[in-house]
Amino acid sequence: MWSEFFVGYGLFILKILTIILIVAGISAVIFSLKMKNKKAVGELSIIDLSKNYQENTEKLRDFHLSEEVLKQAEKLKKKEEKIQAKKDKKKKVILKEERKPHLFVLNFKGDISASESAALREEISAILAVAQPEDEVLLKLESPGGIVHEYGLAASQLMRLKQNNIKLTVAIDKVAASGGYMMACVADKIISAPFAIVGSIGVVAQVPNIHRLLKKHDVDVDVMTAGEYKRTVTILGENTDKGKQKFQQELEETHNLFKSFVAQNRPKLDIDKVATGEHWFGQQAIDLQLVDEISTSDDVILNAIKEKVVLSVKYEIKKSLLQKLAKQTEESADNILLKVLNRNQRSFF
Repeated sequence: MWSEFFVGYGLFILKILTIILIVAGISAVIFSLKMKNKKAVGELSIIDLSKNYQENTEKLRDFHLSEEVLKQAEKLKKKEEKIQAKKDKKKKVILKEERKPHLFVLNFKGDISASESAALREEISAILAVAQPEDEVLLKLESPGGIVHEYGLAASQLMRLKQNNIKLTVAIDKVAASGGYMMACVADKIISAPFAIVGSIGVVAQVPNIHRLLKKHDVDVDVMTAGEYKRTVTILGENTDKGKQKFQQELEETHNLFKSFVAQNRPKLDIDKVATGEHWFGQQAIDLQLVDEISTSDDVILNAIKEKVVLSVKYEIKKSLLQKLAKQTEESADNILLKVLNRNQRSFF
């Protein structure tokens, strides 16, 4: 009796969970379509990291000075500036400030769908419009990977810098694996923190199938296609050996493309040795030539400040209330699907 109760209760919970997933999925799709139909409007935000560093240094240096001493120093500074301004005016000399090389600092925190690619495109376009040959770009990258074509596009955005002869350094402070490493390998130089996760050059796809459960409860699912391989494996229908083989073939082809891309951008790399889907810590990755140097993005920025103007460039996309709600709904549905269905029918780096 109790066993029948628990079986019935389990099926009830499964039905409720299925309904929740379907509703969440439909809501996410509807909101996503509305978001795509609206033109993304944003604003470019620029922060002078060199100036911030100087101000913070002065603040810490003067922390123990008395208020009276600080006031005297400020007065002396203003007096010297006025004297210099008068001299310049008297001599009628127009001082032309020599342009220092610039280091443009970008941030990319990747999710499954590499949603920051749109902002990355705008940031790179702005930099290419003003960059000089001596300028460089530092990308602070953090990503465990995600959907194949999304990260392919993100990597292509970085390729634009290389095509325009702008030196790119990628800093991996935490993780750049799979699709994240696909982006990183485009760089002229990759630096990594000692315990950052690097590599995972592989492709994975997991497809749960509940066909036997549905069949047990006399539920038929008809999957109709035009084209022999329009649908190779499904969640609800019966998966054939032929369909599974085709699906595996597609994964292998994607993996080969991934390997070729990495090998093209890092020719010294032993691609067959590292393209096993494994990941390594930064200290191990340098021995495998997956990265070029053990360091952090902070070290790169502090060293650059000594000789360059360091600017943080961030494109902020303005979102309406509907878009914010859509993003939350999409993330919630995404998390449920990731945990319960392991992101069915999608291939991942």
